[in-house]
Amino acid sequence: MNSNLSPFTNFGAHIHDLLNMYLLPVGLPVAIIVVIILVMIGRGKTVEVAALAQEQQPLPDAVQTDSRPAILVVDDSAVARAKLSKLFESGGYRVELAKDGLEAMEKLASDFFAVLVTDLEMPNMNGLELIAAVQGGMETEDLPIIAITGHDELQARVHDYQGLFGIFKKPWNDRELLKRVETLAVLRKKRILT
Repeated sequence: MNSNLSPFTNFGAHIHDLLNMYLLPVGLPVAIIVVIILVMIGRGKTVEVAALAQEQQPLPDAVQTDSRPAILVVDDSAVARAKLSKLFESGGYRVELAKDGLEAMEKLASDFFAVLVTDLEMPNMNGLELIAAVQGGMETEDLPIIAITGHDELQARVHDYQGLFGIFKKPWNDRELLKRVETLAVLRKKRILT
């Protein structure tokens, strides 16, 4: 050992010798084992985290309960259905869509709706036939119905049907239609609760 070196340099040399002689030969295998254990624990945590995440997945849409009032929109025009759906969803409603009266009757049998908004001219079962079927059903006779039409002659015939709470000519006024739906949805809700 060189006596000309400072005491700190000698101390550093001793530590270096200790590491080389004792700790590195023993420490390297220990370090590898520690790394392997940490990796295995990490994988186990990953599995646990994945299992927890899977447990906390939301229920499928069919199982979830949605407390928003539901509106059934019936129109054979995909564009009209999309516009009406967007309008009512922006108003805070859950919207179900049907392309004709037959599909609407299926949906009415499986769900509760606050308001029915229907086109009058459709294939399979038109709006007038749908209105008559809804008004004739025990569970749907109190369902408020709004008719939408692009034809003046159909608009004139609709006045013969009871239970209609509005007739809107295409293109409809969004604000007026949404206001009418809001009023009817509240009325039906009150009627159900009383």
